[in-house]
Amino acid sequence: MIKSPSSSFETSAKLLGEAIGRNNIALAARVLQPLNVAETIEQLERLGTINRALAYRTLPKERALAVFERLDVLLQADLLSGLQDAQVAEVFAALSPDDRVALLDELPASVANLLILGLSDKDRALTAIVLGYPQRSVGRFMSPQFLTAHPGFTAGQTLERVRAQSEEAESIYTIPVTDDGRHLVGVVSLRDVLCAAESDAVADLMKDPLFAPATMDVEEAARYCADAKVLALPIVDAETRLVGILTVDDALRILEDAESEDAARSGGSEPLRRPYLATPVRSIVRARVVWLLVLAVGATLTVQVMGAFEATLAEQVVLSLFIPLLIGTGGNTGNQAATTITRALALGDVRPADAVKVVAREVRVGAWLGALLGGLGFAVASLIFTVPLGLVIGLTLLGVCTMAAGVGGLMPLLGKALKVDPAVFSNPFISTFVDALGLIIYFMIASSILGL
Repeated sequence: MIKSPSSSFETSAKLLGEAIGRNNIALAARVLQPLNVAETIEQLERLGTINRALAYRTLPKERALAVFERLDVLLQADLLSGLQDAQVAEVFAALSPDDRVALLDELPASVANLLILGLSDKDRALTAIVLGYPQRSVGRFMSPQFLTAHPGFTAGQTLERVRAQSEEAESIYTIPVTDDGRHLVGVVSLRDVLCAAESDAVADLMKDPLFAPATMDVEEAARYCADAKVLALPIVDAETRLVGILTVDDALRILEDAESEDAARSGGSEPLRRPYLATPVRSIVRARVVWLLVLAVGATLTVQVMGAFEATLAEQVVLSLFIPLLIGTGGNTGNQAATTITRALALGDVRPADAVKVVAREVRVGAWLGALLGGLGFAVASLIFTVPLGLVIGLTLLGVCTMAAGVGGLMPLLGKALKVDPAVFSNPFISTFVDALGLIIYFMIASSILGL
């Protein structure tokens, strides 16, 4: 009987846990031996820091290097603390320069300096190129290992160059074309070179290049690379000299990390930056507690609004029954708008300059939603209670939905304009702000219609 992948995974996880628990290194090695790189990473991510290092040491050298290269950066940093000095130097030297720099950013300065000193002169020079760029620039994530062609080369000469340098180059499928001064003048695909006659000139095969400056924000450059559907995006300096390439797999990983970060912050938490089971409990608490404290302080605004209208509630106690409905509807409407606009910003569909258009559009959407929900609320409240109360609920839903959609659409744009993560400006803060403003709208409408 053939086992399902999930059944096989659970069996391996159980056996590996038992082997590590009994300190049976030989059994741990046998459990990991038939797994591929992706499956091995899945198993390691479920272990604690010490057990992960023990399991990693059982891997054959080549697979160990492949596994280490694909681990999350923070897991790499954790793993280094459990390895012997010689093994640390070996896996560090085997990384590509951009991956090496990402790991250095997560290590203590003293450890990072020792690792850099242990590199060969060539590897140290390549790493220094990437380290020289600002933290969130694409230069910090590019690979300085690339091969180039010259416009005067023939297809045959270019293929010879590919064969000679393929081991060291990060990617060979998109070949930048540079002049004698290393200025980017075009790109040519390996497919076109292979299909051309050996005597055909690269100048006749190359196309106008898509490229990004090394100081460009890494997320914008990654989005540009993914949207352009190129296998490698040339990265240039201020004088359009080629300094590196951003490969599509790195671009997709950057976008995945950015989306995970946005999702966490939209939910009122800091991103874990590790797989869930590999994250210590104290780190999860630390990621969540700050935002909970901020939101708890913000919620006092809602309490103050309730206190200001205490007399109104005392005269019409029935009004308190609808408060959860109204603030919940307003918060959800604002969160929907904020999530939509945050995503549109990430995709480049809207910009801060479009704020007026976006708010006007979201206000119209909110008014439609408010009219639909308000009509339903009016009918239900009128049947169960009274028509005046139904009118209060209906008009409040109209006003709250319109206001919440407008605020939800504006906040991410404001965050982007202030160079703050739009996700930080969205759901948590919107919920608190909309709750308080929604209650003010509710009590003002109730006071006017019910004569309170």
